[in-house]
Amino acid sequence: MSAVSAILPHLTHEEYLDLEEASPVKHEYVAGQIYAMTGTSDSHNIVAGNLYMLLRNHLKGTPCRVFMADVKAKLAQADAFYYPDVMVSCEPSPNRYYRQQPSLIVEVLSESTAKYDRSEKRLKYQSLESLQEYVLVSQDCMDVRVWRRDESGWSASIYTDGMVIPFNSVGLEISIEMIYEDIWT
Repeated sequence: MSAVSAILPHLTHEEYLDLEEASPVKHEYVAGQIYAMTGTSDSHNIVAGNLYMLLRNHLKGTPCRVFMADVKAKLAQADAFYYPDVMVSCEPSPNRYYRQQPSLIVEVLSESTAKYDRSEKRLKYQSLESLQEYVLVSQDCMDVRVWRRDESGWSASIYTDGMVIPFNSVGLEISIEMIYEDIWT
């Protein structure tokens, strides 16, 4: 989410979705306010693309779909619509522009959004009953943090150089080097 203030007065979900469909600029929605999205760096894009490709190849032929950056996640309890960098949803949606029941959400950290992604946004995403894993990926060093839902709530794991990351929500293990492929070459 951009650090820029909301640019329009309070909007309903329907007004936001109508505006967003016609807008050349993407906006996230939180409690009636919209926030313009900023562009990303090449490293951010490569990391998100690598994850998308790995997940997409793994999930071919299943009911699960992988989305990258342009399909929203609707968080009804948090009254928000966000654009995750990568999202996996295995449930059909009543709307082709957003998903309501993602099982996996990945955010690639940017300097301007890292604090928000680690705190407020993480808590809002974790309000989704369907969400099994929330993943934060640094674009500047090999650092991946995975929050997983289990019977006692949420727990976090940190993965760095040389480690393999289990994505339990989709039954896939990925070496951290594959996520960062082509970043520092």
